[in-house]
Amino acid sequence: MTTQANFIGGRWMPSNGGSQLDVTDPTTENVIGSVASSTDADVHAAVGAALDAFTTWSTTSIATRTEFLERIVASLKDRSDTLARLISREVGSPLSFSKSTQVGLPIKVTKSVAASIADAMRDEPIGPSLVVREPAGVAGAITPWNYPLHQAMAKVAAALGAGCTVVLKPSSIAPLSTMVLGEIFEEVDLPAGVVNIVTGAGRVVGEAIASHPDVDVVSVTGSPAVGQRVMELAAPTAKKVTLELGGKSATIVLDDADMEELIPGCVAGCFRNAGQNCSALSRLLVPRPWLSRVEEIAAETGRSFIVGDPFDPATQMGPLVSAAQREQVRGYIDLGVEEGALVLCGGTDAPDGLDQGYFIRPTVFSSVEPDMRIAQEEIFGPVLCLLPYETEDDAITIANNSQFGLAGAVWSADAERAERVARKMRTGRVVINGGAFNTAAPFGGYRQSGIGREFGRYGLEEYLEVKTLQR
Repeated sequence: MTTQANFIGGRWMPSNGGSQLDVTDPTTENVIGSVASSTDADVHAAVGAALDAFTTWSTTSIATRTEFLERIVASLKDRSDTLARLISREVGSPLSFSKSTQVGLPIKVTKSVAASIADAMRDEPIGPSLVVREPAGVAGAITPWNYPLHQAMAKVAAALGAGCTVVLKPSSIAPLSTMVLGEIFEEVDLPAGVVNIVTGAGRVVGEAIASHPDVDVVSVTGSPAVGQRVMELAAPTAKKVTLELGGKSATIVLDDADMEELIPGCVAGCFRNAGQNCSALSRLLVPRPWLSRVEEIAAETGRSFIVGDPFDPATQMGPLVSAAQREQVRGYIDLGVEEGALVLCGGTDAPDGLDQGYFIRPTVFSSVEPDMRIAQEEIFGPVLCLLPYETEDDAITIANNSQFGLAGAVWSADAERAERVARKMRTGRVVINGGAFNTAAPFGGYRQSGIGREFGRYGLEEYLEVKTLQR
């Protein structure tokens, strides 16, 4: 898939830039497409189109906005197989995971937003006053490569539901599935300019969006460094900023849990999407008396994890997204060894028979101290740290010993005990005893994991302004 055009004002418009960005299949290392390396002028045109469209779109009824979101859901479903295969090629996710999560999740999120609009925008009487909620304006959406379609629709659906118009910039590493969204917006007859898509480098296109005076709110999913830069650029115009910036999330397995049953799933969960998850549960906290047995289970799980071609039905983990990402993960594995941690399985070598492609072995570390860099910094790869604890309070202290606070998990045979521990974890979401992911509930983090929330009513509120009518 190759395009040198951006989707602006309801049309595919050639970029003002004269160069392109190639997209590489991380399994084969072959170029599979390219997109435009756009300029400030392209962003200015997209913001202008969004600003023009805002006047009308912001006054549409909730029913109309709901209908458009439902049309988008239907089109995503119709294209689900094609999109899943495309994402497996540009990201490296196993095809089964691409179908269920990379495509399935944005469908669920969009449906959830459509069901939440009326509640989010309900007028609220407070004494003689009436509090009303209005669209914030033009929204800038800057998305990452690990869940390209999901992150795009999480932002776009909420913005559209709130009555905002959008300028969307996908990651330059995995932009192809987002470009298909432009075709979907055409297909469902979304009014011109309501959503605009501009491709290019973050330091050019992303920064132009974040600093543009006519962008009223900007939502970013990325690294802490990206979030800090966006905040700097947004500050002069005091625009609203929503940031989801990653994490170093912990699972606490309490001493009344079933170790033999739970540990394999806890270990495998860290390797989902090759560990390239902002909410990856990459620290596994277990009672110290259990450590030897947990090491055995974790090593066995890691060694038996099937790494390979995303299109092979047996594959559980594909490649990392790029050569640069693989080198980053290898660097952290080397660092862990230097810090004195013990490699139970994995390492920096490619899996047997996978010399082509950005593959790496699932890695489990033990003998990890809470203040080691591998236990503090987001690795963004299939690397799990085992940390023993002495008491329940000790486990909570270790879990909270982080600059991040995006996700967490607790396992216990006692549901009330698990909830008590979960309430003490300084993080935006805690999974209790394997609770299912809920796309209507808020998602976001504490501290350097970001500002604001996504999904459902709480996600819609990020794109709304609150006005008081004093009667």
